[in-house]
Amino acid sequence: MKIERFSFPTTIHFGGGARKLVGVHLKEHGYKRPLIVTDRALATLPILQEFMGHLHTGLDVGVFEGVFGNPTAAQVNAGAAAFKAHRADCVIGFGGGAALDVAKVVGVVAVNEGDAIEYAWDHPQVRAIDEVPYFVALPTTSGTGSEVGRSSVVSENSSVGGGHVKRVIFSPKILAKQVFADPELTYALPAAVTAATGMDALTHNVESYLSPAYHPLCDGIALEGTRIAARALVAAVKEPTNYRARADMMMASMMGAIAFQKDLGAVHSCAHALGAVCDLHHGLANALMIEPVMKFNLEAAPRRFADLAHVVGAGSAEAFVPWLKALKQEIGIATGLAGVGVKREQFGHLVELAEKDICHQTNPRPVTRTDFERFFEAAY
Repeated sequence: MKIERFSFPTTIHFGGGARKLVGVHLKEHGYKRPLIVTDRALATLPILQEFMGHLHTGLDVGVFEGVFGNPTAAQVNAGAAAFKAHRADCVIGFGGGAALDVAKVVGVVAVNEGDAIEYAWDHPQVRAIDEVPYFVALPTTSGTGSEVGRSSVVSENSSVGGGHVKRVIFSPKILAKQVFADPELTYALPAAVTAATGMDALTHNVESYLSPAYHPLCDGIALEGTRIAARALVAAVKEPTNYRARADMMMASMMGAIAFQKDLGAVHSCAHALGAVCDLHHGLANALMIEPVMKFNLEAAPRRFADLAHVVGAGSAEAFVPWLKALKQEIGIATGLAGVGVKREQFGHLVELAEKDICHQTNPRPVTRTDFERFFEAAY
């Protein structure tokens, strides 16, 4: 009989005002010199200064704001240098998925040796992760759920065929020790970002549920995460300070990230390729690719599609993909790949990277190179 191994993540402080608990928490645990890792855009907004005002006296706070676009190893390395320069004793990740992915690994590189990319699981001389500084996470978007994940996705610095290849650093040691999930931190998100990150969260839950891997714990979380996202996403986009909708989306985001330890599927293989070649926002890439992949998957998992359709209120299994299309239109994601600057001459490289990506290995239906070509064409 096969023995399955399960694990679930960290302590989460969830609710409006959770951000105000961070300073007290760090001081109680003896930390005095935190380094905040955030992105360029957030660093210019009042939200960061407001958060820093809650860190209380007695902390010497440094800020690394060198995260932008899809994160690269160079950004991690620069963050590690900032950690050393500040003589930091802990890391605060503050931002969306990119900032949190960088924050997870800044401390690893700072207190160990080598380049960030050498910690990727598939590096030919992969380095072991030993000592890591204390790390807490505060998400400011509701999409990747990176705050509760054990992995960090960073791109290589060198350009390959017009794109930067994404690498995954995975270890339970980089999991945040505490998460402070405060829905009020997402109030200032523009509608387009709320829509794209929300589709990311929804895609994580949907693909996890459809994966044929055995993990009933994740199945339950993924199905409920889908239900929560379906009821909340439109309101979060159209009513940015609707606390209930923002809280629901933040919860659905974390649930998706917890669930996809079960695995993902071909939507993410396509999205990873689009991020590498076109530097496309990951959530938007998922949103643009989910329809053609779900149409392809329907025949392989009709009962699971029926479950998904039921929790979103779509009726039958066949109604789930039309429901997705209508949802995207309602939240302002009605364009195709052409509308976001993707060119047909990039399809060859996109297909090559998607085919190499491991996510589609747990797609409910096997995917060939020709299938990927059809996905990108259908999404164009």
